[in-house]
Amino acid sequence: MFSLDSETLALAKTVWDYHHVNHTLEPADCILALGSHDTRVAERAARLMLDGYAPLLVFSGGLGRLTEGLFAEPEADLFARIAREMGVPPEKILAENRSTNTGQNIALTYTLLQRHGVSVRRLILVQKPYMERRALATFEKQWPGEAVDIRVTSPQIAFEHYPTAEISMEEVVHIMVGDLQRIMVYPAKGFQTYQPVPAEVQQAYESLIAKGFTGHLM
Repeated sequence: MFSLDSETLALAKTVWDYHHVNHTLEPADCILALGSHDTRVAERAARLMLDGYAPLLVFSGGLGRLTEGLFAEPEADLFARIAREMGVPPEKILAENRSTNTGQNIALTYTLLQRHGVSVRRLILVQKPYMERRALATFEKQWPGEAVDIRVTSPQIAFEHYPTAEISMEEVVHIMVGDLQRIMVYPAKGFQTYQPVPAEVQQAYESLIAKGFTGHLM
């Protein structure tokens, strides 16, 4: 059991805020939602679609480390079903259900769009709140086609209200710390674009590691 005292939560909130890129959304050619264990990502993407932000909704995700054994079907298929149940027409949904990481999400989605003759100049990317920045950095580096105007968003939920019965605050902190490590390490490996990390965020990261939040580190 890890301590979630006020100091720890304040450090975690600093990292949470850094992971948000705070983009202003504009109409796009398609909305791409990356699969995960948080179905609120599907709900956010479907709501944007219903609000007229794009004519096409794409879900990407097979079964990853956090969903294998948790979901009975690929993430993209589950997310697509949620969108249909919310009223998104089935013919406006595409699903890529083989990818197991963010890089594959992007590469296989590009192939899917090419196969359907969809040209993308503007794209809205939907991800979990604490993965906005890493999703952006990965997309910028690994999108195979011409550069696109990408705007990233996530479920509009405050840090203190994000945990659920299935996703604990402790798990969120472990994952945020691991994702921040990847933001710092992956550019040198060619996986992501460089993202500056302010000193206070670096300090919060190191303090959380010292407190034992290492479960998602590489």
